[in-house]
Amino acid sequence: ITHYNVARTFDIQANVDGTDLGSVAGRVNRVLADAKGEMPRGTTVTMKGQVQSMESSFTGLSYGLLFAIVLVYLLMVVNFQSWLDPFIILMALPGALAGIAWMLLLSRTTLSVPSLMGSIMCVGVATANSILVVTFANDQRKHGFDAKNAALAAGMTRLRPVIMTALAMILGMLPMSLGVGEGGEQNAPLGRAVIGGLLFATVSTLFFVPVMYSLLRTKTLVVDAAWESV
Repeated sequence: ITHYNVARTFDIQANVDGTDLGSVAGRVNRVLADAKGEMPRGTTVTMKGQVQSMESSFTGLSYGLLFAIVLVYLLMVVNFQSWLDPFIILMALPGALAGIAWMLLLSRTTLSVPSLMGSIMCVGVATANSILVVTFANDQRKHGFDAKNAALAAGMTRLRPVIMTALAMILGMLPMSLGVGEGGEQNAPLGRAVIGGLLFATVSTLFFVPVMYSLLRTKTLVVDAAWESV
């Protein structure tokens, strides 16, 4: 007879073979929900083991991804002394998240802890590339360009640095994404998430971010001559 916190228990153990843990846990939960009405009074069913670890890890990393985006935004607000510029910079992140989802779908990779870690890494690189574009556009506006021409010049001038940064990260993650070698499939989702996110984020940074900049930056930039002379 087994007990858990004094309560008497009946343990049913199962393993996963040929599929992912999340889909099996979902099916088990549906079976338990259907059988809940047939259970005797005072009987409870709890799923433990790796499912609990998976759910807690997913929750923590999901909050971590959200917190990373918010923290990066607030940090840029302090550096740029503006609420709008950081918002324009973060316009590259929807493309990054879409790229992560598409890459995991096309490679038949399940959402896992390594793929969420790769998503957090991708947010940092995509934001850094977008900062290059917006910063250059602001510099162009200080020289008398309007928002549209400044965004166009930023996209053209920062084309090579953005592509070089993204390409270096993609090539670095390519061996990991292939999952070759013993145990390589464990970290493959991380590399695939980074590659997919950066592919889409690079396109968003070079095209979508300048478009949003030209549409949202409608006010004329006022430059203080005293600060320019320092």
